[in-house]
Amino acid sequence: MGSMNSKERLMAAWNGEAVDHIPLTFQCFGNPVPTELRWKSGGQEDGREVRRWYTKRLEHIHTLPVPWTLEDEFQRVRAWLSLGVDDLLDVSVPWSVHPEVRWTNSRREADAAKQYPVLVREYQTPAGTLRHQVHQTGEELGEGWVIQPNHVSLMEDFNIPRGVEHAVSSPEDVPYIRYLYAPPDREAWDWLDRRMNSVVPFAREQGVAVQAWAAFGMDAVVWLCGTEGAILLAMDNPSAFAELMEIITETDLARVELAARHPGIDLIVERGWYSSTDFWSPALFDQFLVEHVSRLADLSHRYGKKFCYTVTTGVEILGPRLADAGVDVLYFVDPLLDGISMEKARDLLGSRMCLVGGANAITLSAKDPKMIEEEVRRAVAALGPSGRFILHPIDALFPDTPWEGVEMLIQTWRKYRSGG
Repeated sequence: MGSMNSKERLMAAWNGEAVDHIPLTFQCFGNPVPTELRWKSGGQEDGREVRRWYTKRLEHIHTLPVPWTLEDEFQRVRAWLSLGVDDLLDVSVPWSVHPEVRWTNSRREADAAKQYPVLVREYQTPAGTLRHQVHQTGEELGEGWVIQPNHVSLMEDFNIPRGVEHAVSSPEDVPYIRYLYAPPDREAWDWLDRRMNSVVPFAREQGVAVQAWAAFGMDAVVWLCGTEGAILLAMDNPSAFAELMEIITETDLARVELAARHPGIDLIVERGWYSSTDFWSPALFDQFLVEHVSRLADLSHRYGKKFCYTVTTGVEILGPRLADAGVDVLYFVDPLLDGISMEKARDLLGSRMCLVGGANAITLSAKDPKMIEEEVRRAVAALGPSGRFILHPIDALFPDTPWEGVEMLIQTWRKYRSGG
């Protein structure tokens, strides 16, 4: 078989077709890179040196400690390709807020009773007022990590453990979300068109695929309710929980359609980090999420696009359900933290969907070549023959992931990537 470009290789793996070699991908979440892989932001000699890599997947939902421009996204792709590694361009699809919504931000300072200040955002919606309050903890997370914003974002990981009053703190709050997480409006459509006008020529020139992060699903529920609040709402007031899921699904469907209609987007991705069995019983997953995923997958398929779901634990239980719902690509199959063997993943799912994973970023931190080789060897032996496998250290390279471990993984992958 002749050599493939990165897009051809990944698409073949998604489809279960022959590849020239097993692909290797990474997601970047602030990982440090060596001097020879750095560049100056804006291409200027006096510009800021880009010492850590991120991704546009984080756009709209995280506050980065340093800017990450579209040109940085392109430079990261060039750098990975120069190492022989596959990469994808990430596009984060926006949502909208109802045009009549207004909000005010305020801050209550810490006092003897409260250790931390409280950030407050109060929304005025056509249905009434909604308040969202979060502690601003201000801890030093270390260089490279995302930071807590100086206001209360509606969708944000920082809100979950720091919530004082979550956006949905009672069943009565659910109807307000319809105005705050709304389908993309004309401005959002125009934004994506402008972004794709830049992305498509580069993707075509470099031979790389484009994935659109277009749905939040259960992640949105946990962002809005907090972990405990979400689970209690589902158990104690299932009708209100179902209403919240339908609001989220309507906007997720609109975001997916916005992405899937574009010929330059190859893969539609839904977040599902907070949808695993760490949070939800199989019964609740079946009750509230399976139909949601099926609707998004069906819509993606109508536009001829593959649909990917992201969940890192509980794959043995949830994977078959996701395959039944129409998921084509599963992010991720974790050999370290999930407890599922690669052989079990192969037997359950290897003929039904493309499995991405087989390695873990924690292993890279150990910088032990024997550990890394054993992880890669076992994953390739078990999942490689299916033709539906992409090697990927789960779930991302973080600010504390050493580049030495990344190099060891690349070297080991080169040894085994032909399936031997």
